[in-house]
Amino acid sequence: MLRLRAICPFSWRMFQFRPFSFEPLISQMTKSTGEEQIFDLIEKNKAILTEEQVGCAFSMLWQFQRQKISLLKNVEYIREHPQFLTLQDLATTKMEFMNDTTLVNVLYITQQFGIKAHDPLIEALVTEAWRRLERFDINVLSKFSSCLVDQHLYFSPLMGEIADIVNRNLEGIQDLRSLSVLMVSISSLISQRFQEQLVNKTELLFDTIDPSQVNTARRIVQFLRNIKYSYYPLLERCNQVFLSNMNHLDLDFISKILSLYHSLQFYSFQFFLMAKKRLTEMIPLFDHPANFVKLLVALGPLAGPQEKDRLKSTILLMSEELTSQQALAVMEAMEEMESRNSHLIKNYLKVSIVPSEIALLVCALSMLPSPHLDEARISQIEAVLPQCDLSDLNDFATSVLRCIQYDHTYLDSTPGKQLKLLQKLDYHGRQRLQKCNDLNLLWKEVKSLKGDWFAHSLLEETVVTLQRLMDEINYINVAGIASFISRSNYLSTSLLDRIASVVVQQIEKIHPFAILGVILPFCALNYDPPQRDEFFGTCIQHLNSHLSKLDPIMLVFLGSSLATIEYFPENLLKAIFNIKFLAKLDSQLELLCSSLNMKVQFRLMELNRAVCLECPEYQIPWFHERFCQQYNKDTGSMNGAQQQIYKMLAEVLGGINFVKASVLTPYYYTIGFECILDKRKNPLPYGSHNLTLGKLPKIHSESNTQIAGSRLPPGAEKIALEFLDSRAFCRNTPHLKGKSAMKKRHLEILGYHVIQIPHFEWNSMALSTKGARMDYLRERIFGAGKSDRCFY
Repeated sequence: MLRLRAICPFSWRMFQFRPFSFEPLISQMTKSTGEEQIFDLIEKNKAILTEEQVGCAFSMLWQFQRQKISLLKNVEYIREHPQFLTLQDLATTKMEFMNDTTLVNVLYITQQFGIKAHDPLIEALVTEAWRRLERFDINVLSKFSSCLVDQHLYFSPLMGEIADIVNRNLEGIQDLRSLSVLMVSISSLISQRFQEQLVNKTELLFDTIDPSQVNTARRIVQFLRNIKYSYYPLLERCNQVFLSNMNHLDLDFISKILSLYHSLQFYSFQFFLMAKKRLTEMIPLFDHPANFVKLLVALGPLAGPQEKDRLKSTILLMSEELTSQQALAVMEAMEEMESRNSHLIKNYLKVSIVPSEIALLVCALSMLPSPHLDEARISQIEAVLPQCDLSDLNDFATSVLRCIQYDHTYLDSTPGKQLKLLQKLDYHGRQRLQKCNDLNLLWKEVKSLKGDWFAHSLLEETVVTLQRLMDEINYINVAGIASFISRSNYLSTSLLDRIASVVVQQIEKIHPFAILGVILPFCALNYDPPQRDEFFGTCIQHLNSHLSKLDPIMLVFLGSSLATIEYFPENLLKAIFNIKFLAKLDSQLELLCSSLNMKVQFRLMELNRAVCLECPEYQIPWFHERFCQQYNKDTGSMNGAQQQIYKMLAEVLGGINFVKASVLTPYYYTIGFECILDKRKNPLPYGSHNLTLGKLPKIHSESNTQIAGSRLPPGAEKIALEFLDSRAFCRNTPHLKGKSAMKKRHLEILGYHVIQIPHFEWNSMALSTKGARMDYLRERIFGAGKSDRCFY
């Protein structure tokens, strides 16, 4: 017998412990009704527990815990229970004999109970799992990868091995639930080619999942966010899963999806509408700060005025109970809600050490009625500058500039130190751009940058860096890069030509939702690429079969943008100008903040006006009369430059009765100045103005049913004089932008001869005297040789 034990120790162990206790003990565990019964069984049987029974005990304890309303309710009690410590010891000694599923399940459950990564049991379980890695099936591998994520081992060699296993076996994987877990886990260290393969595989397997598998869909969206790829076909399919299960989604889930959508710049009106309704119903359910903060962050940007008031009043009552992280989240949400409260900022800035947090808090501080950065805050910012990305640097600079602008104390040297801080911000920003050698990393940092500091200090350097890396522009990032260029107002023909080339060559890989971003810089900056017709024709053709799927707001912006460059696709216009579409748009506008709401309405008006003027054959009616009347009811006052030009025009034309200011044309264009010349180029007088300088005269308007020139004497013409400030031109070159070019085109259709006076000509050294400016106006109005003209 002893010899047998020596030869077959494992078989002897099996013989000794299993025959009598295995089945009955497992059965007793599964029939238990609480943790104490499990602990009693562990205490009575610890000498004979097998690896299966140990695994079952862990599973039952976690099952009981998951059934509780709050997972934190008694985690600490379980974790510190003597028999749980006994169970951990047993797991340490028996893990070698556990099967793969049990091994990884024990690792997962111990982590859920808050056992730290440096605990000997966790380390031993991870080591044993690593040893078996190649033989794990897809389900076990996915669960193990999520355990590593919980330990923040995103870039570890072990996670790299998991990624390699997934790559080698991708073709044979058929379980999308497990694959989605792995995709999220390995997303930080895989190549772009592997990312594309995973996206393609996900598309192939998507129809195999049950429509109720919202967590699988969530992980797919999370993967796309992690790899910064707004792949609309998958986003749309996941969105449909969320919509069909909205009534079962909780606050945590909805909050997560809204955050992911925001990061991906994916807009689903239907999801937002249903999420708003669901979250509004939850307002009375949460009175704990942690949960209410999460609710405010999710619902705040979507809420209407009444819901916003309820949220703000409730969070103020909780303000003293908020942690610094919660206060930070609330301030971000209130910025999106177009609201802020100084009470939430008090004292939180002092304890933060994370650059992005400090940047947000400094931004909030700079928006207070009396913004001021003291030396302590300046030192705090300077300390984190080497860690800052371009977004953090921009936030700091914007805040510092705001404080300098409003700081009227000047009682110490703080303003000087603020200026020195701006110089340091410039230096760190330029250094970061010059060292950048990855377009996708650069895009991550610059995609949301705006403000005076970036425009004046770093924009040109950023464009130079983009030009240096423009060979990396592809179908994935092309829409984002194009949108950035349109926002920057910086005309780089080489970048735009590259964008047009990529779009023409890879149009089938570009989702229709991305077309708006692609065409924006060409429309906004009024630039035609070498293959103009092929480029725009390709984009429009790609849109046609997807018009019914596009968001109403996106359609309006598409139509308005294309109109600026004289493109009027009939299918697009039919999709917009119908009662059903406009009713849907109206309901969507209710979700938008007031500024964006007005912007969308104004864009629709511009499109309506452009179609009426340039495409009368479509017979689309002009239905923005009332909107334009409300929009133009307050004309304000003339600025200094306008007053100066008005007086000079009166002299040039022969008197104040020969010129009108602030003329409202048919279809509600506002003209800076207007005059009429007869067929011999002599000015014709208007009626009495009774104008007081600094105030505009009563608005002069024409009937919208007639073209402006239709009532003129034979041979006479109306002249529109427009003073163009810097907003009418590209930032880096005197190239007329799309909106100004379209206005000139439309005024000519309305019967005007249009004279545009660029600010850089009017303010040039050549026109530094009144006489030179008078001659300039005479030449522009009457033509060469007319500067000595006599007036009656």
